[in-house]
Amino acid sequence: MPSQIWLIGGTTESVDLAAALSRCQLPCVVTVLSPSAQALYPALIGLKVCTGAFNYIKLRKFCHTHQIGVILDASHPYAIEISQLAMQASRQLQLPYLRFERSSAIISAAGRNPWIVEVDTLSQLLQGSYLQQQRVLLTVGSKWLPHFQEYHASSTLFVRVLPRSSALQAAVEAGFRCDRIIALRPPISFDLEKALWQHWQISVVVTKASGSPGGEEIKRRVAQALGVTLIIIKRPALAYPQQTSDLDTAIQFCRTALNAQEGMPSRDGQWP
Repeated sequence: MPSQIWLIGGTTESVDLAAALSRCQLPCVVTVLSPSAQALYPALIGLKVCTGAFNYIKLRKFCHTHQIGVILDASHPYAIEISQLAMQASRQLQLPYLRFERSSAIISAAGRNPWIVEVDTLSQLLQGSYLQQQRVLLTVGSKWLPHFQEYHASSTLFVRVLPRSSALQAAVEAGFRCDRIIALRPPISFDLEKALWQHWQISVVVTKASGSPGGEEIKRRVAQALGVTLIIIKRPALAYPQQTSDLDTAIQFCRTALNAQEGMPSRDGQWP
């Protein structure tokens, strides 16, 4: 079996990358966490999609089974566990690794716009008094909702999650009433975002620094228009060995890495 590209997916960028790799006839295996995310990827030539979570042992087996020759990491900016595992595999298995990440070039408005507050981590937010006695809309994903459970006693909390049964269940288990949960998949328009905040009389919105594809720019504009405080949790800082936000650069990286492996001895003896 020839070497293949491992595309770590789950983002809109990874869907674009998968389509580009297929057009270039570069063999690719995409991994996503949930079966629902698998539907994001259409049937494309040379593309396989696998679901499920990894630990390092499973990851090494995956690389062996699919003869992975290059790692293209387009996971969510906050999914640091899989990125860390992928970089570890890259080092130990000597696989070229490239991080593909949506641009975060939205100019920081903190310090100029009184409605924007930036915090470094979730812990910094929770340890402060940002949410006390506020009507808060959380747009941070279902995974983080248990951290906010204690705030139901001192704040009025609302949440927006993806339209998945697991996300809705996580919200209910974190103490959110059904009338304070809405399930929507981005992108969300300015008008819809604004209407939702007004309907719930939101005074504080908590989000991640997700860039334009994740709706950060729209939220900044709505915060300005309504005078609502927008708290942005910055992206985690990982030391990626190589990184780009340019699709053509990523495709060329993969092509060069696969071409370099042609004619090399089989990896069979190198895998555990």
